[in-house]
Amino acid sequence: MPGTFTYTFDTPTYKGTSTINTGLFIGGKWVDPVEPSTIDVVNPVNGKTVTSISAGSSKDVDIAVDAARKAYKTVWGLKTPGSVRGKLLNKLADLLEKHLDEFAALESLDVGKVYGHAKGDIGSVVATIRYYAGWADKIQGKTIETTDKKFAYTRHEPYGVVGQIIPWNFPLSMLSWKIGPALATGNTIVLKPSEITPLTALRLCDLINEAGFPPGVLNIVNGYGHTVGQAISEHPLIEKVAFTGSTLTGRKILKAAADTNLKVVTLELGGKSPPWYLTMLIWNRPPRQSCVAGSRIFIQDSIYDKFLEKFASIAKALGEATGDPFGQGIRHGPQVSEAQFNRVMEYISSGKEAGATVHVGGERHGSEGYFIKPTIFTDVTPEMKITKEEIFGPVAVVIRFKTEEEVIEMANDTVYGLGAHIFTENTGRAIRVAHAVEAGSVWVNCAQATEIQVPFGGYKQSGIGRELGQYALDTYTQVKGVHLNIGNKL
Repeated sequence: MPGTFTYTFDTPTYKGTSTINTGLFIGGKWVDPVEPSTIDVVNPVNGKTVTSISAGSSKDVDIAVDAARKAYKTVWGLKTPGSVRGKLLNKLADLLEKHLDEFAALESLDVGKVYGHAKGDIGSVVATIRYYAGWADKIQGKTIETTDKKFAYTRHEPYGVVGQIIPWNFPLSMLSWKIGPALATGNTIVLKPSEITPLTALRLCDLINEAGFPPGVLNIVNGYGHTVGQAISEHPLIEKVAFTGSTLTGRKILKAAADTNLKVVTLELGGKSPPWYLTMLIWNRPPRQSCVAGSRIFIQDSIYDKFLEKFASIAKALGEATGDPFGQGIRHGPQVSEAQFNRVMEYISSGKEAGATVHVGGERHGSEGYFIKPTIFTDVTPEMKITKEEIFGPVAVVIRFKTEEEVIEMANDTVYGLGAHIFTENTGRAIRVAHAVEAGSVWVNCAQATEIQVPFGGYKQSGIGRELGQYALDTYTQVKGVHLNIGNKL
């Protein structure tokens, strides 16, 4: 039988105890993997192992798919009215809200996210589940006029079993973006959380049972990308896969889908999101471990020096507020893992070697854990890695520009197109630039301010399809056209 893990939090910002099952969640039960194996979960604050969780394989994915198919055909999908699906989702949201502080603490523990930020994330998870609960009984087609001898209409039907692969930076938020619309539209799920940050996904399974979801509707298989993730991508009975993560892995999932059953794929991938400052407005959020982090910052010549002075001051203050995510007054935590820490440090070294100027930071913070000082590079050129590639850490490059036309060309000179931020007091300019930028989301005079009702997704190599809003429902349904003869006798 799978074990459990109990962790006692005794911190300045949260005190409490959480118990988590560490096995695989298949068919509404906790089970051991077919081939016994484990993965260590590490606290990024100190690099020490918190616990070990079971690691599944392709054999466990097969079992989970069978459980999901059985549930879809018997107790979910078109067998369960949308009103019932919505009621269950609302119950899940209520339970999450009841345990919000606990879930935030778990996310701070394995992600290294500042506890206050994590509480905001979990609050958004609750709202996302409630939003899609409201959609569950509103999935509908339409009648289409053709001739007086035919009645034609459409149905929006679920795919059946869908696979979902979740990243490590917003574990429960990304999970809610995927399970919300999938369950609302009647699909069943086989989901792989990140092996780095699995704790909130595992804790959620207990709430799934408590809410009353039928066994097999949601199945969670822990494991690595090259085993469980690949098995989900290749499985012939999974009809659709949703993935958030790197562009490189997204390519592999697309290829696996093409080489097997041509499953439908939704991808939310990397970004190199540019904030543009076209008047004297100051941005007070340096980049972090987020796909839409503003890591290429374009500043108009007339305000460059004043902006850089203010931005450097903010970055230094953030560095001084770096530490344990549960600490009082802490605003900046560690990178999520040793591998991510090393990756970001390699980018910083690359920038130095290429001749960029380190204006602030540029080194690790402290001697324990995976902390990096907020870093600002100036004197960068377009061909530098730190300018072109997604760093996914507290590193920004600041670039001068003179004209609106120049900055549009520079900002669009990238393979990514996930998001952009525009800061200006000129409304006409804001609209022109927002329309010209090649990105799936554009924020004007705000940053990374996603809304549940508004679609999110990328252009170019930043993804395929949309999450959030009504648009997400379309990615979890397939349209059937029905033609009914009402005039011609057979």
